[in-house]
Amino acid sequence: MAKTDFTSILVGVDDSEDALLAFDYAIHYAVKLSAKLTIASVLESDDMSVYQALDKDYIHGERSDLENHLLDYQRQAKAAGVKDVDLIVDEGDAGETIVKNIIPHVNPDLLIIGSIAKKGIKRRFGSQAAYMAKYAPISVLVIR
Repeated sequence: MAKTDFTSILVGVDDSEDALLAFDYAIHYAVKLSAKLTIASVLESDDMSVYQALDKDYIHGERSDLENHLLDYQRQAKAAGVKDVDLIVDEGDAGETIVKNIIPHVNPDLLIIGSIAKKGIKRRFGSQAAYMAKYAPISVLVIR
């Protein structure tokens, strides 16, 4: 199999404009290649206050909301013609979590991500995408 014969695509979503473009592209690519699509999102604890991070009920509620939101993404992908769609939610720093936890677990051929994260754009412009592009052990497509 050539390095461009993608059969499993991982897309990271966070509702930013670039992530939504990446999601649309991932759907298109998965349909075109008849590839499996895994939609991943990371619950970032640094977006929470100290009190929220210590409150297990709060974290469980946030994770549950995120999981329910990902079901909408899954429905969109299936409606567009993607036959095999999985969801994954993890917690931590988005870039590191995707590279160190999600990619080894999912074992995709291609990671598709947006170039700018939803939160902290001015502070961390492109840092998550740059981290994933540099350290991911697979091909990475960054959408702008």
